[in-house]
Amino acid sequence: MEIDFHHSIVYVLSRLAGFNSNEAGVIAYSSQYVDDAVYDGTVMFANGAIYKPVRSAHKLLDYHYFDELTNHYVWVPFHFLPANCMLPAGEGENEEFAKRVVCKPNSPVAKDMIKECVQRHNEPNALYRLGITLHVYADTWAHQRFSGIQNKSNIVKYFEDDEVSKNLLHKVTHFFKDTFDRELGRFMDDIMPLGHGAVLSYPDKPFLKWRYTNYSGEKIERDNTAEFIEAAKNIYILLKRFRIGDPDVVVAGLDESIIKQITALMVSINDDDCMTRHKKWLEVISRGDFNIALDGKTVPLKDNIEYAAEGAGSWENQAFGGKYNSCTRYEYSEKFMESHWKKFHDALQDHHYYLLRILFPRYGLCIA
Repeated sequence: MEIDFHHSIVYVLSRLAGFNSNEAGVIAYSSQYVDDAVYDGTVMFANGAIYKPVRSAHKLLDYHYFDELTNHYVWVPFHFLPANCMLPAGEGENEEFAKRVVCKPNSPVAKDMIKECVQRHNEPNALYRLGITLHVYADTWAHQRFSGIQNKSNIVKYFEDDEVSKNLLHKVTHFFKDTFDRELGRFMDDIMPLGHGAVLSYPDKPFLKWRYTNYSGEKIERDNTAEFIEAAKNIYILLKRFRIGDPDVVVAGLDESIIKQITALMVSINDDDCMTRHKKWLEVISRGDFNIALDGKTVPLKDNIEYAAEGAGSWENQAFGGKYNSCTRYEYSEKFMESHWKKFHDALQDHHYYLLRILFPRYGLCIA
C-alpha cells in the first residue's frame, strides 16, 4: 500500500475508532513512516551519547535499483509478513521454507503480531508501535502471494489490468524497455525474484483490478479495492481493541455507510501518483466528509493534517533541527529522548526484536 492508505485512511480509521487528533496523528504518521525510515547510521552526540535507529525501508525504493531490494532484514518484518502457509504455530515445518514465508492476509502470524501490540498498549511508545503494526498488517492484504526473500515464487510471467488502469501497462513497458518483452507480455524470469517487484506498484494502488500469471502458470486475479476494504475493516477492529487494551474483546465493526464511503473514495481517487491521491484524501478529511462520534454527538471530521518524511514539519527535522547526517556529532538534548523520531525508532526496535527473536521462532521460521 502507499501513503494514501498508510497515512490518510489510517488516520480516518483511528479517528472513527475514538482516538483524538493528536493520537491519530502519531498512529498515522508512524504507519506511513515505515516506508520512509531509510537511515540506520548511528546518531552520535558531542557528550558521548549514541543512539542506533532501525531501518524499515530502503532509500532507493525505486524499481531501477534491483540490487537495493535484497535486505531480508527489512522486507520480511516490515513489508512481507510470512504467513506460515496459514498454519498456526507448531505446524507447517514440513512445508518448503519459501512457501512458508509467502505473505497472506490476516494470517495466524499476523494475528499473533497484533495481539502482542494490543497487550503492550500502555507502554510509552505504544501508539508508535501501533502505527508500525498497522503498516505491516495492512500490507498482508496488498502484498499477498509475494514474499520478502529472493525466490521464484515472486516471478511473474505476465500481467495486465482493467480499463480503469490500462495506461499503466504502457508505462511499465516504456519504463523497463529491454527488460520487459512487450510482444510476449512478460518479464524475463530472472529479473526481479524479490517481493512484488515484477508487478511494480500494482498491489499497492487501491483502485486497481488486475491479473497476472505466476511462475507455476497459475492465473491470479486481484481486486485491490475489495482487498483494501477488508484491510480497513480489520484495522478498525484492531484500533478499537487497542483502545480497550484487550486483543480478544468483541467490538462493533465499521458502519456499512462508512465502508461504502471509503470504497467510493478509493475508486474515484484513482491517480497513478500516490502523492496526488494522498493530497486529495487530506482534502476530504479537512472538509468534513466523514462523521465521527465526539462527546456523545456525531460531528463532521474536519482535521487539517499533513505528512512530511523529511524537511519542515517532519519528525526527523524536529529531532535534529534539519536532515539527519551520520557524520554529524549533535549537541545532546533531553528533547531528543522525547522526540517523535526517537520514540518511533524505539518502537521499530521493539517490533523488529519481537518478530525476529520471538514470534518467527515460535513458528519455526529462521529469517535473519
